[in-house]
Amino acid sequence: MIVDPHMHVGEFPMFDVSMDEAGLVELLDRWDYEAGIVFHPDNQLTREIVERVPNAWALFWANPREEDCAARCAEMLDHPKFLGVKMHPLLDGFHPNDPIVHPVAEVLLERDMPTLIHCGHPIFSLPWSIEELAVQFPDLKVVLGHMGHGNIVYINAAIDVAERNPNVYLETSGMPMHSKIKTAFERVGPDRVMYGSDAPFHDPGVELRKIEASGLGEADRRRVLGLNARKLFFGSDEAPVSVPANGNPDV
Repeated sequence: MIVDPHMHVGEFPMFDVSMDEAGLVELLDRWDYEAGIVFHPDNQLTREIVERVPNAWALFWANPREEDCAARCAEMLDHPKFLGVKMHPLLDGFHPNDPIVHPVAEVLLERDMPTLIHCGHPIFSLPWSIEELAVQFPDLKVVLGHMGHGNIVYINAAIDVAERNPNVYLETSGMPMHSKIKTAFERVGPDRVMYGSDAPFHDPGVELRKIEASGLGEADRRRVLGLNARKLFFGSDEAPVSVPANGNPDV
């Protein structure tokens, strides 16, 4: 059972990667995903895709520098297939705890929904910068996407930030050190570390192999691969994550 909370749809020409609806369906089937959570700066594109793919869900891509971001966020989060917010301070050029972010945080708090934030690159997405938002809003559930990414200093800092802030979660995509997954699991706790692929930027086969090689036991790997994301985004580690034939989500 795999629930992947970090997937992209659409085109990203800067990176020479893309994933259309057919590619998403093929990926979900190939890797036997129970659910995938996707996003793109074009939220309407994301909405159209997840409405047609039963086991695909969405995060609203929030760029707080855009006018009426919080209002558009609130409107989209009323859609039953949107489960929270994605923020990319690096690409969109804002500090994670800039006051322009706070209205989006308030929308999430009203709905008890999490935010996944790109983490691991200067100047805007370092773990300590995102920690400022987590401290400012201690009831806001904040996922550090990539848990520091490729720099060991940032990886260790991401684990430190999650260890001292109970509202902070870690997601493993793009982080190259399989051993740090077990370290994070042991230090942060069994409920706040989760698998992600960052597809199509990273291959799920590579990302899944990191979990397999992490040294965690079978039950703990099961938590990381799906139960923790299911609990955070769907409300319970036993919550259904499918859409029945009538088109209404079971959550």
